Amino acid sequence: MKNIFFYETQIGEIGIEENTNAITNLYFGRQHRSVDAVINETSLLKESAKQLNEYLLGNRKVFDLPLAPMGTEFQTKIWNNLLTIPYGETNSYKDVASGIGQEKATRAVGNANNKNPILIFIPCHRVVGSDGKLVGYAGGIEVKKHLLTLEKQYANN
Repeated sequence: MKNIFFYETQIGEIGIEENTNAITNLYFGRQHRSVDAVINETSLLKESAKQLNEYLLGNRKVFDLPLAPMGTEFQTKIWNNLLTIPYGETNSYKDVASGIGQEKATRAVGNANNKNPILIFIPCHRVVGSDGKLVGYAGGIEVKKHLLTLEKQYANN
């Protein structure tokens, strides 16, 4: 059984979904969610919302949550690599491809990044174009810019 609950944050309404053991999805707004998810605030969802708000206030740099993104083996490899990008820093798609030993897979990295089901907790917002430009983000470029600015502001605190 999946549970989902919606929280109002400084970046808008966020839906967090879990499978009773781990966080499986994070959504911007209510328009998306698993069809089998029940609106039910569990202790795991409360804790994830608490940690998300701490992060958005600049008081948390690392999340301590069980995560269970569903994807292909390649996508999972990419998402695990994203978890190694330090708070306040960015990597290019090429950096991520190199990080998994597939230097020429930048387009595939972009596709996997785009499919990240647990935004923010798996920090795909820390991936930028090779020229440093902000490209693509499910929450919108303005949210991506906000998250990166926030992290740069609090990185050395």
